[in-house]
Amino acid sequence: MKRILSLLLAIVCCHGIQAQTIDLGRTEPLSPYVFGHNLEHTRGAISGGLSAQMLLNRKFAGKPSRNGGVAADWEGIGDKVFFTLGAPAYTKHICLPNMRRRNELNSQTVQNLVDGQTAGILQKGLYLSEGCEYILRTVTRTSAPVTLTVSLTDRSGEKVYAVHTLRLAPSEDWAENEFRMTPAGSDDEASVRYTFTQRAELTIGALSMMPSENFHGMRPDVVACLKEIGPRLIRWPGGNFAGEYRWKDGLLPVDMRGPQQSASEIHTHPFTHGYDYHEIDTDSFIALCREVGAEPMLTVNMAWNSPEESAEWVEYCNGPADSEYGRIRASRGHEEPYGVRFWCIGNEMGYGHMEGPNGAEGYATLARKHVDAMLEKDPQLDLFSSGPYPNDTWAGKSAAVLADKVKYVSLHHYADAGKHFTDPESTKASYVAITESFTSFVERAERMRRSLDATGEKLHISFDEWNQWYSWFRPSSVAEGIFVARSLHFFMTRSNDLDMPIVCYFQPVAEGAIIITPKGCRLSANGQVYALMKAHQDGRLCKIGDNDDYSTVATRKDKELTITLINHSYDQPREFSFPLKGKVREAVLYSSEEVAPHSFFDSSPLEVTATRKNISTVLPPHSVALLKVDLNF
Repeated sequence: MKRILSLLLAIVCCHGIQAQTIDLGRTEPLSPYVFGHNLEHTRGAISGGLSAQMLLNRKFAGKPSRNGGVAADWEGIGDKVFFTLGAPAYTKHICLPNMRRRNELNSQTVQNLVDGQTAGILQKGLYLSEGCEYILRTVTRTSAPVTLTVSLTDRSGEKVYAVHTLRLAPSEDWAENEFRMTPAGSDDEASVRYTFTQRAELTIGALSMMPSENFHGMRPDVVACLKEIGPRLIRWPGGNFAGEYRWKDGLLPVDMRGPQQSASEIHTHPFTHGYDYHEIDTDSFIALCREVGAEPMLTVNMAWNSPEESAEWVEYCNGPADSEYGRIRASRGHEEPYGVRFWCIGNEMGYGHMEGPNGAEGYATLARKHVDAMLEKDPQLDLFSSGPYPNDTWAGKSAAVLADKVKYVSLHHYADAGKHFTDPESTKASYVAITESFTSFVERAERMRRSLDATGEKLHISFDEWNQWYSWFRPSSVAEGIFVARSLHFFMTRSNDLDMPIVCYFQPVAEGAIIITPKGCRLSANGQVYALMKAHQDGRLCKIGDNDDYSTVATRKDKELTITLINHSYDQPREFSFPLKGKVREAVLYSSEEVAPHSFFDSSPLEVTATRKNISTVLPPHSVALLKVDLNF
């Protein structure tokens, strides 16, 4: 007789706790894209984060120092030396001439006015690891023969770890040199110095330094952490940064790509003086996605790209090798098309911080031109419309207008809650506020579903930005880890009935899930939750009774049942009981004594009681657990 898979329980109490029904016979697909992430070029995500590049302002963007003429993040060397910042520039932009902003394209000139004097520039605060090989590059031009000495030293310059010399001949052309250096010591506050003693004018167009062990210019340890949290989709390059991005600049050599200035506020790049240095291009992003097992999602710069330029990006990614831009891709070593399926038509276009049309009708008119041009290159694209959703005006005058070709509508929301942890009372209040704030996602998604349904069109929700507001400026805390766990449970549980197959956390690298220092990286409490819950990927979602607080998610893969549990209580344990027959193969508890900032989960075995008909366990306050049950009985 066929085994009855649906194990139902009327009302059974176990130590005063009502058991939860997990209906093994009623399962539904779980979208893998619920485990999506944003990789936006903001703040510390790239510079000082994913990028292996060690030098700040290596292309000399911005204004010079007062009375000094030296670019930000650099110091001048020499008493009678004249420093200037500006033309001629080695860096450049390929396209979007109307988008050019001031101070993006500079070079650093060093004029040594006294023969025999040491002149040059230096940068401090570098982390050097003894025995690690570093690749350095210089782009220079000089008015006279110069011996350029590159030194890796301590902060003061007294202790020298490695030296390399370059003999530069006078020329109007740029000289590009690459070499390797291996320091004979480690130093947390090292310096790199570029010096010469000849009376000459040396112009530096770009400098570079990174460990030789890198993945397409990215840090392998950070890539490993990304793998650990298991993103199944990555949205790039923004977010807000999408409105500042020039995709064709990625076709230039990395040292030649012009810095890209923030459009209206330094907020997107406060640690790099408002500039991004284009260290990651389309090819390296696709390589990263393939390395970590994620589907790529690209956001076009609708404000500045013409429809033709957006279409050319599609052709570069998806066109055959004999098409115009497919041929360029193939010439760069990528014969086969990338097959990028997901494309966002701008980002948050209904808000004033984004350039371009901010009204629903104006957006829809311009978006239609991009959509038509892009679909002509690849009719199989899945496209995402932008706007201030949920908003009935935008639903009717933008999403519905584009619905014949754009089936996904983007939703962004950041929860905001307490941040006071100075005493037990305020800690508890803030903890409760943070962990309960996920309910704002529930309200926003349900409201948007009603708004889209009212249009009469079949439209999917892409909740492609979510987090706690300003989480990217805060250290790890278990309070936010529990918030992330509850949010993920909501997104998994409701993704189907809300028709919300895509969900992207903002953002993992250096701003939420992965903590990065020059020496290494580790998962935050948020990242630990993602690493635990990725066990649900590729499973089928089980119907669970009595789950109004989203405390439990269960997925099934053939004869294996994966259950994650959350006890969000601040100070009370919670018992979970399931009328299940099976063998518990894995039971892991993520718990912590602390919830305030600078806290992480500790992993330990979870004690489980399993009988012939029931599985139960008790979770301590503010904890998350994983159970894997073998149903092959």
